[in-house]
Amino acid sequence: MARADDARLADYVALRDPVLRRRREAATGLFIAEGRLVVERLLMSRFPVRSVLVTERGLRVLRPVLEETDVTVHLVDGAVARALTGYDVHRGVLAAARRLELPDATGVLAGARVALVLEDLTDQVNMGALFRNAAALGADVVLLSPRCCDPLYRRSVRVSMGAVLTVPYAYLEPWPQRLDALADHGFSLVALTPGPGAEPLEAVAGGLVEHGGGRVALLLGSEGPGLSPAAVAACDRRVRIAMESGVDSLNVATAAAVALHCLRSARLSRYGEDL
Repeated sequence: MARADDARLADYVALRDPVLRRRREAATGLFIAEGRLVVERLLMSRFPVRSVLVTERGLRVLRPVLEETDVTVHLVDGAVARALTGYDVHRGVLAAARRLELPDATGVLAGARVALVLEDLTDQVNMGALFRNAAALGADVVLLSPRCCDPLYRRSVRVSMGAVLTVPYAYLEPWPQRLDALADHGFSLVALTPGPGAEPLEAVAGGLVEHGGGRVALLLGSEGPGLSPAAVAACDRRVRIAMESGVDSLNVATAAAVALHCLRSARLSRYGEDL
């Protein structure tokens, strides 16, 4: 078993220190995946895996997958994993992987029909949940404003159940001017907002999926502030989710799930199973 002072384990040191983590990730192009299912998906993804760190419990559950790869595996006991990372690695499985260069928005929009566009999302749990919703409910691509948090932050990767490894994403800069890339690709830009004048999404979803080939870009803002006036002004329409009186908003990941499901249902109704 490897020891905590083993230099080969440097990728896993102080994972709870956000400042150190960001500095190291920026310098080395590193990100961390956690948990059996997420690491399995990482090993099947396009990202180069530097190594896997497992406890004996983690090795038992991941062994069949690891035996199919030539990735470097570091076996440690629970105390060493805790000393390295700064927290209890309950799942017993971590992996370090190398980041890939992000594409331009133009590269990820080709062939896409539904885009999820996020403005200033800084909560890592919400970011991971949004990617998981995108994968489950038919968003082909996620586009981010420059102030969004990193989708490859460890917590976001874990909450997404690895969806950040498979759903294409890119940043839109400058913001919000670069939203014109969506219009150039034939997308209807739709702001999801509880603000005055917003139409019920259920009432207009059918028209959205039929208009202009059915390309829809759904814009969502951060918790609290929501979308900025400039982002709303760049959109073709404003829509809202109909709710009971006294409630005007949902958690952003929940709102995205409801809206994507509504658009998916409208597309299924219009085009059948051929999505």
